[in-house]
Amino acid sequence: MAFLGNLVSSKGIHLDPKKIEAVQSCPKPSSATEIRSFLGLASYYRHFVENFSSIVSPLTKLTQKGATFRWSDECEESFQKLKAALTTTPVLVLPSALGSYTVYYDASRISIRCVLM
Repeated sequence: MAFLGNLVSSKGIHLDPKKIEAVQSCPKPSSATEIRSFLGLASYYRHFVENFSSIVSPLTKLTQKGATFRWSDECEESFQKLKAALTTTPVLVLPSALGSYTVYYDASRISIRCVLM
């Protein structure tokens, strides 16, 4: 069964191969708008990518108001590293009663977001 970009089966939870192919075939962004679009996709998985903000830093600098769009080697490295992180299976397991967990949350007046780690 497909659910939120993952395949759920009796063998566990795995990334949807269609999503992996879409990210792997994503061309290099050629404008700040294209970078924002790619970062929007990547941000969904930010909790599963270690040092996410450090990895995307060169790309987010290109989206700042008044920034000149200049694709550097640092941007290319960041883009490829992020694509690799998004196309390898994050550690997603079903909770069991045997371990201890931490709940990270972010709440505002209109929503709440939680991650169980």
